[in-house]
Amino acid sequence: MEHFWEKLKNNYIWAIYVLSFITVCVLFYFHWIIGLIFTILFVVAFIYYNREERKIEKTQLENMSQLSYQIKDAGEKVFLNMPIGIIIYNEKFQIKWVNPFIHNLVEDESSFFGKSLDIFSEDLIPQLKKEKDVIWLSINGLQLKTKVDYSNQTLFLFNRTEEKRLEKQYYNEQLVLATIYLDNYEELSRNMSDNVKSQLNSIVTSHLNKWADDYHFYLKRTSQDRFIGVLTKQTLEMLEKSRFEILDEIRSINIEEVQRNPITLSIGIGVGNVPIPELAKLSQSSLDLALGRGGDQIAIRDETGKVRFYGGKTNPMEKRTRVRARVISHALKELVQESDNVLIMGHKAPDMDSLGATIGVLNIAKSNNVEGFIVFDENDSTTGVARVIEMVKKEEGLWKHFIGPDEADAIYTSRSLVVVVDTHRPSLVAHEKLLRNAEYKVVIDHHRRGEDFINNPTLVYMEPYASSTSELVTELIEYQPNKKKLSTLEATSLLAGIIVDTKSFALRTGSRTFDAASYLRSKGADPILIQKFLKEDLSTLVKRNKLIERAYIYRDSLAIVKGDESFYNQIIIAQAADTLLTVDNVTASFVIAWRSEETVSISARSLGDVNVQLIMEEMNGGGHLTNAATQIKGLTIDEVEEKLKEIINKYLEGRT
Repeated sequence: MEHFWEKLKNNYIWAIYVLSFITVCVLFYFHWIIGLIFTILFVVAFIYYNREERKIEKTQLENMSQLSYQIKDAGEKVFLNMPIGIIIYNEKFQIKWVNPFIHNLVEDESSFFGKSLDIFSEDLIPQLKKEKDVIWLSINGLQLKTKVDYSNQTLFLFNRTEEKRLEKQYYNEQLVLATIYLDNYEELSRNMSDNVKSQLNSIVTSHLNKWADDYHFYLKRTSQDRFIGVLTKQTLEMLEKSRFEILDEIRSINIEEVQRNPITLSIGIGVGNVPIPELAKLSQSSLDLALGRGGDQIAIRDETGKVRFYGGKTNPMEKRTRVRARVISHALKELVQESDNVLIMGHKAPDMDSLGATIGVLNIAKSNNVEGFIVFDENDSTTGVARVIEMVKKEEGLWKHFIGPDEADAIYTSRSLVVVVDTHRPSLVAHEKLLRNAEYKVVIDHHRRGEDFINNPTLVYMEPYASSTSELVTELIEYQPNKKKLSTLEATSLLAGIIVDTKSFALRTGSRTFDAASYLRSKGADPILIQKFLKEDLSTLVKRNKLIERAYIYRDSLAIVKGDESFYNQIIIAQAADTLLTVDNVTASFVIAWRSEETVSISARSLGDVNVQLIMEEMNGGGHLTNAATQIKGLTIDEVEEKLKEIINKYLEGRT
C-alpha cells in the first residue's frame, strides 16, 4: 500500500512539472515577459521544494537510524537481562554461550565456555539424549523448568520456584482422614471391672493424644473403641516415615488384664484430592480392609484405589462370637431359599480345606431343600483331594452334585446363588466366567483380605482369625434351623480341611477350632479315613526331600530353598516349606521352585516372628502372617531368588 501511494505521489509531481512546462511555453508564446517571470517563479519554487524534500528525507533517515539503534539496544538489554536462562551447547553437550542470567544463577563460575552441561545436573545430558521436551532442574534452591530447542541446541530456563512452592504447599496441606479402631477392645473389656476399664481407657487415650500432639493433628474419640483423626498429607508422610510406631506403643500397654491378649489398633486412612464425604468413605473402606486382614495394622487408600499397608506383624486375636456366626448362617439360609440353585466353588487346584468347605456348603443347600452343585475340575486336583473324590464317587447321592464348568454355565440362571469358599480373589476361583455373570454372590474365607476382591458380593463371611474355611462352614452348619444330617464322608472332609490347614492343630488354632472339630467328630468324622486321605506315595516324599536338601540359611534364621530345573506341584512346595519350620533356629522358610515352564512358585511359612504375608504381597501374592505364597511369571528362578532376598532385607530393616 505504501508503494502505491509513493508511486501516485511521484506521478502527481511529474504531472505538475509537465503542466507547468506547458503553461510557460504558452505564456512565452503570447507574452515573453510574463513567461520569463513565471519561469523564474517556477525555478525558485522547484529549488525550494527540492531543498525541503531533502531536509525531510534527512530527518526521516536520522529518526529511523535513532529508532533502529534504540530497538537494537532494547533488544540486547532484554535478551541479556531478561529473567530467563539461555544456554547454547554443541553436539558434545559442551557449553558454547550463556546469557547473564546463568552467570547469576551459578556462583564461582567465571567462564562456562567449553564446560559440560553436567555442571548444572548429572541428569541433564541423559534426559537430553532421550530428547525430552521439558526438563526440570534444581540449581541453588531454584526450580527451573527447562524447554529444549533441539534444532538450535538451545536450552531456555524458566524460574518456577514460586509455582513449585505453592504446588508443594497445596500438596502438603491436602486433607487426610483417619478412622482409628481398637480391634479387640470389646472382647477385652467385657469382663473387666469398671475401675480397670477406666484405667485402660485413660491409658489408651493418653497414648493416642500424645501421638497426635507429637505429629500436630486433630484427634477425637467418637466411641469407646473408635477415634477419628484429621491431618494433612505432610503429617501423613511423617507418620509413614515413623512406620506408625503407635501400633507398638498400644500393643505394649501393660495392664494385668490385657497381658495375655494385648490390645491392638487398626487405622484406615483416606487420602486424595476428593470431596470430604468421598474421603470419609476411603477412610472407612481402608479400615474394613485392615480389619479384614486381621487388624493390628494401617491401611492407606487414595482416590485411585491403591492401598499401602503398615504393621500387621502379629498373629490376630481370635474374636469371633457365636452371635456373628448365627447371623451369617441365617442370612445365608435366606439367600439359599430365594435362589433357583446354589453353585459352589473353591479356588483353582483345590486343597483339602477348599474341597471340605464346598461339601459343607452343599449340605447347607440340601438343608434348605434347594439344589446345590459343586463346580469341580477333576484335571485340576492334587493327590489328597483325588483320594477324597474317589470316595465321593462311591456315594452316588453326593457325586451327582459335582459338575464341570460347562455344566455350571448350562444350569446357571439370573437367580442362581454363587458361593465362593477359601478365596476372595476373582482370579483364583475355579470358574471365573461364572463369577463374572453372577448377580448373587457369597464369599466365605479365612484368608487375610487383599486389594483384589470379588466385586459387589451379596454376603461376606471373612474371618482371618479362623484356622480354615472348613471351620467357618462347620459353624454355619451348626446354626442352620433345619439341619440335614452330615454323612461320615461329609464330616470327614470338613475335619480333614481343618487338620490340613492347622498342621494337625499345631498352627492358627483357637478354642473355636476345637469346638468345630468336636462337632464334626460327633457327626461321624473318621480320623483314620483322614490319615488315608493324607498319605503320600514314595515318589512324592523323595521329591520333597530333594527340595529340602537344597535349603540354606539366610539372615541367621530364614531357610530358603531354590529348586532345580524340575517342575514341582504346589503341594510339594508347601510341604517342603512346612518341614523346614521344624529345623532348629529357623523362624521362617521360603521355597522357590518351578511350577511350569513359565511360572515360578514361592511358598512361605513362619512361626509368627516374621510376617510372610507382607513379604509375599510385595511379590504380588498373599496369605496369612504365618502362611503365604505367590506365583511369578516372566522371571527366572535366579531372578526370583534375588528379588525375594531384596524384599526380605527391606522387611527386616523396617522398610516394608
